Order: sequence, then structure tokens, then C-alpha cells
Amino acid sequence: MSTVTVGDGTTLHYTEQGEGRPLILLHGWGFSGEFFSGVMPGLAEHARVIAVDLRAHGRSEDPGHGYRVSRLAADLRDLIVALDLHDVTVLGWSLGCPVIWSYQELFGTDRLRQAVYVAQTPKQYRAPDWTLAHNSIFDDATLAAVQGRVTYDRSAFDREQLDEITATDLPEDRADVLFDEMSRMASSARNAVMADHTHHDWRDLLPGLTLPSLIVVGRHDRAFPWEAARFVADMVPDSRFELFENSSHAVFLDEPEKFVSVVVDFLVS
Repeated sequence: MSTVTVGDGTTLHYTEQGEGRPLILLHGWGFSGEFFSGVMPGLAEHARVIAVDLRAHGRSEDPGHGYRVSRLAADLRDLIVALDLHDVTVLGWSLGCPVIWSYQELFGTDRLRQAVYVAQTPKQYRAPDWTLAHNSIFDDATLAAVQGRVTYDRSAFDREQLDEITATDLPEDRADVLFDEMSRMASSARNAVMADHTHHDWRDLLPGLTLPSLIVVGRHDRAFPWEAARFVADMVPDSRFELFENSSHAVFLDEPEKFVSVVVDFLVS
């Protein structure tokens, strides 16, 4: 595992496999780069794969501040510059998607070549014109309820979340590793990240995006209606859409071989 120091002095951890064009993997809320470890070897046969732990997640430093999507996007920018990466494919899962959307809003497409968006709605809260919201965090009241559980019932919440993101049963030893990764993040940081993340509405940004894009989602996603990802694909120009019939939120855990195949096909296109 390697480290890089971003602009505000925070140290981020990342793992790396393979050679060739860079492929950066960005995980979801409360998780870590370890969640991608099962698909990294297959992807690394075709790219230089870099799985990052976002600030305060996994083994990255928690500096006590910067719990905003825009700061996570700046961290991504700092990492790309520090490693002198060019022609990058960025792949975001869940929270990782708005990090990439924010990157493009703040920095354009400099150093980027493609984007992959895995399982994320562009607006988590319900509204009169939006029903494809998060299933359990869809307004301020439900956000507060989840934050309460993260604060006071953390272990049970994490176990439930790990179960909900998959449609298949993980081996017990693998589930224990991922649960341990989740436990590394302080509850206060986790709640602060979600408080910022869940209030964004990215719908107006999508039609102006210019990177060739792949949108992936599981039909049995229990975080969002899968149609939310279909909406993203309909709005983003020059995009492909792939529905994983046997997956929940973490499609790369449920259907890893198909995930590698679909992403690799996009990489070489």
C-alpha cells in the first residue's frame, strides 16, 4: 500500500496493480478501496489500477475536516497530479460518482479520458419532480435517523449495510475483512460526509458532461431504484448503460467476472 499527501496535508492511502493507462477506483460512503480487491487483478491485466481510500475512510488519514464532496474531488485532483497521471479513467461507486461529477465541475476534464459511474442517483432526496431517491435517506428526517444509528448502533448498522449492498452471500471471512474496513472510519466523520453528500442535486450537471461514460447498476440495488442510474445514462452524452441482473448495490461483489468484462470492454473502446 502506498500513500500520497494532498493539498491540505492529509495523507491518502491507495493500492496499485498492473501497468498501462490509469484506472482510479473510488469507493462508496463508509467503505474503502479494499472492497474492489476481488476485481483488481482482472482489471490490472488491462490497466494500471489504483484503488484509493477517500479521506477519513479505510487507512487514509482523518484530518478532522474536509468532509465534503468538493474536498474529496480536490483530493482526487491532487492524487492525479502527484502521481503525474494522464489519460485517466475514473470509476466511482456510489459516493464515488458525485466525487467525479464534482471533479468535472471544478477542474473540467483535464487529465481524464473516461468515466464509469456505478450505482448512484443524481439526487438522493425526494422532491415533487424526483422519485428516484435514496431508499432510506430521502429527506432531513431520515438522514437524522441514519446518523443516530451510525452514532449509537454502529456495529449493527455496518453489518446491515454490508448485507444490503450485496444480493449474494459473502464468505464469512471476506465479510469480516470488509466489516473491519468499515469500522476504521469514525462515526462523526461518516455522518459529516453523508450530511454533505446527500443534499446535492447533480441533475443539471449531467447533460454538460463530455467524457465518454459507462453507467452500471444492479437490478436489485437496495440503496436506490436502478432506474436512477438509467436516468444518468439518458442525461450524460456519449454514455453506455449496463444493467446487472443478479446484483444489488455492489455489483463487483455480486457479479465480479461480468463487472471486469464490462469495464475492460469500455476501457479498450
